[in-house]
Amino acid sequence: MTMQKKETQARTDRYSFLVNSEEKNLIESYLKKYGIENHSRWMRETLVSFILKNLDQDYPTLFNEQEMRR
Repeated sequence: MTMQKKETQARTDRYSFLVNSEEKNLIESYLKKYGIENHSRWMRETLVSFILKNLDQDYPTLFNEQEMRR
């Protein structure tokens, strides 16, 4: 079984943000616990998957929630 390498676009845009000490410690302990070495990839994939999940849940439907519960 061979895995095909994904074609990716060059990453040229940068985001940066600040966290407090408690958030930093939480993130660092998570990364250490799960042996995540590529922190940038983990952060990017975590953010994008969260966004995609929420977009999927917010997708417009033909009926509103009350009508679907009837």
